[in-house]
Amino acid sequence: MPGLIQARLEQYGIILPGVAAPAGNYAPAVRTGPLLFISGQLPLLDGRPDVIGALGREVDPESGFAAARLCGLNIVAQAKAFLGDLDRVERVVKLTGYVASAADFTDQPKVVNGASDLMVEVFGDKGVHARAAVGVAALPLGVPVEVEAILEIS
Repeated sequence: MPGLIQARLEQYGIILPGVAAPAGNYAPAVRTGPLLFISGQLPLLDGRPDVIGALGREVDPESGFAAARLCGLNIVAQAKAFLGDLDRVERVVKLTGYVASAADFTDQPKVVNGASDLMVEVFGDKGVHARAAVGVAALPLGVPVEVEAILEIS
């Protein structure tokens, strides 16, 4: 019998992507006490970037929002791989979103809403979190968004 979060994923037709292997000398997730730190997740599908470019240049805000949502899906997939059961997530504590941006692009918060909205969709009230949305010059593989997470777990 699926857990409550798995049932919620199925209810919304959300399919989690496969987890990406680390691209360097780091762990995809680290637990310390009741906190699970999920390393920055890129908008990857099948190990490849789903979109390339910077917001305000090659990437429009709607595509950036979708890329951030995919980062969020990868966060949830990493949490499931680490925990086995997403019902162990007590709270999404914080997301930090990095948005590759043209110098005059200032809608980073709207882009990162793609990941934030997904957390609430998946975890309900437990998905409401603190957040930062930061504009940066470039991100790995040329992607427009990277999102990291801190989760409280049981």
